[in-house]
Amino acid sequence: MHRQNPPQNLPPALVFRIFLPFAAGYFLSYVYRTINAVLSPHLAADLGLNASDLGLLTSVYFLTFAAFQLPLGLLLDRFGPRRVEAVLLLFAAAGAGLFAASSNSTELVIGRGLIGLGVSACLMASFKAFVVWFPAARLPAVNGWVLAAGGLGALVATAPVEAALHLTGWRGVFAGLAILTVAVAAALWLAVPERSSAAPASDWREQWGGVAAIFRSPVFWRIAPSSVVSQASFLAIQGLWAGPWLRDVAGLDKTAAAGYLFWVAAAMVAGFLGMGQLAYRLSRRGIPPLAVAAGGMALFMLAQLALLLKLEPLWALWALFGFFGTAGTLNYAILTQAFPPALAGRVNTALNLLVFVAAFAGQWGMGAIINQWPAPGGGYAEPGYQWAFGLALAGQVLTWVWLWLGNRRTGQAESCES
Repeated sequence: MHRQNPPQNLPPALVFRIFLPFAAGYFLSYVYRTINAVLSPHLAADLGLNASDLGLLTSVYFLTFAAFQLPLGLLLDRFGPRRVEAVLLLFAAAGAGLFAASSNSTELVIGRGLIGLGVSACLMASFKAFVVWFPAARLPAVNGWVLAAGGLGALVATAPVEAALHLTGWRGVFAGLAILTVAVAAALWLAVPERSSAAPASDWREQWGGVAAIFRSPVFWRIAPSSVVSQASFLAIQGLWAGPWLRDVAGLDKTAAAGYLFWVAAAMVAGFLGMGQLAYRLSRRGIPPLAVAAGGMALFMLAQLALLLKLEPLWALWALFGFFGTAGTLNYAILTQAFPPALAGRVNTALNLLVFVAAFAGQWGMGAIINQWPAPGGGYAEPGYQWAFGLALAGQVLTWVWLWLGNRRTGQAESCES
């Protein structure tokens, strides 16, 4: 297949101009995504929300995020990542402003939905830009760096946000986020250079045909399901239900729970960096990145099983959860390399669509399950979490087996052909 050759050696100043604004956007995206794990007790107390309400309020981010993924892929491939992300971030800023000024749960849901729409391009625009600017062999590593920037956002959304809540309250936190989001949109528009993917312009029908070709691809359906369920489970738990679990099952107070979430996020940063670098280095030794992703997802499942069994030490298990929960993101770079570069935006957003639809269903569904076991003294009883987390783990096992069987069949077919 035809692939444009990106520059092999970029000047450091140009690398920073490309990387830093996109990294800042994804940083904010992850702050927005995970902040409710810390905010949930404050929102519940102010508005009288139950677990199902919290699940809907938090997961509507995933719903609007997912709903825009296929149009987003077309826009990225047609207009470029710089313009698309800069404009969309203004919707996120408006949503954060509405969230800060909300007086009821309906306004909160609308604001959260606008945030999800507005940050829907942050990671996919980064991946699209990197396909254009960086050599293919470097993509797992450079993708890992921008994912690590998101992990830093998750770090900020834990203990630092808990501390900020004592100074400004959750309304002040969201007002500040709105201002920062406008600043990042301006940086993307003004600082990031343009570079064409060298793909000939096509009409909208041809572009939608490219989307259909992705969803008809056996390669896509061999790899995507395991990544979808693994990432959706990670997002649903880390972005909301880890906090209530630490309170209701582990018996931690708000400050201690925020501290645990901080270390989960720190481990996630290390996972994004480490898994990407590991995939790059092992690929040079003949070990495919997909094998690294599959191994990481297997270890992620073992960490979840240990948490369900309440093994000790608890902090180490949550750190392993954060580290290996990143493994499924390697499949974005893996799938991108299986299609022409002109489809890069649509390949990534096709996978992202499935991830975030599943994350929406998972996060809300977990709340509906947990809500069936209210605890007498407030909060929720352990069986609800066991069922919610256990069902997510069962889905991961099934899709991981599907990936393993598909790889085995592919390997056997290649052996026969040779």
